[in-house]
Amino acid sequence: MTDGRALAREFLEQQRQLGGDPVILSDGSTPGLRPGSVDPPGSPPLTPGASPGNTKAGPAQSDSALPPPGISYDPPGGDLFSNDPVPQAGSLEAIAQLVASCTKCRLCEGRRHTVPGEGAADARLVVVGEGPGRVEDETGRPFVGPAGELLTKILGAIELPRERVFICNVVKCRPPENRLPQFDEIAACVPYLFRQIDIVKPKAILAMGGTAAQTLLNTKQSLGALRNLVHRFRGIPLIVTYHPAALLRNPNWKKPTWDDVRIARRLIG
Repeated sequence: MTDGRALAREFLEQQRQLGGDPVILSDGSTPGLRPGSVDPPGSPPLTPGASPGNTKAGPAQSDSALPPPGISYDPPGGDLFSNDPVPQAGSLEAIAQLVASCTKCRLCEGRRHTVPGEGAADARLVVVGEGPGRVEDETGRPFVGPAGELLTKILGAIELPRERVFICNVVKCRPPENRLPQFDEIAACVPYLFRQIDIVKPKAILAMGGTAAQTLLNTKQSLGALRNLVHRFRGIPLIVTYHPAALLRNPNWKKPTWDDVRIARRLIG
C-alpha cells in the first residue's frame, strides 16, 4: 500500500467516525466496516455518491449535511415555587415515584403498572413513543413487546445499546385496548415527559410515531410532513420517525426509519 493510499484510508475512517457512509475502495475493502457487518436487511448496496435508499450514483454530497430546520417548540417550564411536585423533581427516580401514584386522568383506573420510562440518566438520546401496550403494562417497562424488540435492534444498528438510551412514552399508563391517548390524558401526563427531558438533557430526541411527534412539537401536522426535518424541543434537536409497531405492520417503512435514525445518531456525535 502506498503512503497516499494509507492516508486515504485514514481520512475515510475519520469520516466514518463522524457519521459518514462506508466507501468501497477498488480493492474491495471498506474502511471503517467491521468484518462480517452488513447494511440493514433488505437494504440495497450503496454506490459511492449515492444516499441511503438511492442506489443511483450522483454528485457526492457531504455526509455532515443535515435536513433543513423544522418546528421549534419551547413550552414554558413549571413554576418552581408552586405546589406542583413535578417541576421540583430532581431525578428520574423522583419522577417515577410521582407517576406511580398519579391519578390525574382516567388511565389510572385500568392500569396494572405505570410505565415511567427507563435508561441512562445522562443519555445522549431520548426515545419517545406513544404509550404502554399490554406487555409494558404487565411489566412496568417501556418498549418490551415485539415493537420493543425491534427498537432494540434499531438502536443496536447505530451502535447504541439500549441501556445507554432513555426510553419513555407520552402517557405513562396503558390506554384501553391500545387506543390513541386522548387530549386530556396527554395534557395530564405530559409534564412528566417534559421534566424527564429536562433532567436527562439529551443531545437529541427521537419521536417515534405521530402522537409523540405532535405532542413534543405542539402541532397537528402529519408524521409524513414532520419527517426529514430537524425540529427542536427546548433547543434540543428532534427527529421524527415511524413507531416500531407501525414497522411490524408495514415493513416498507423500515428503510425510511433507518434513514431517520441515522440522522439522530449523527446529531448526538
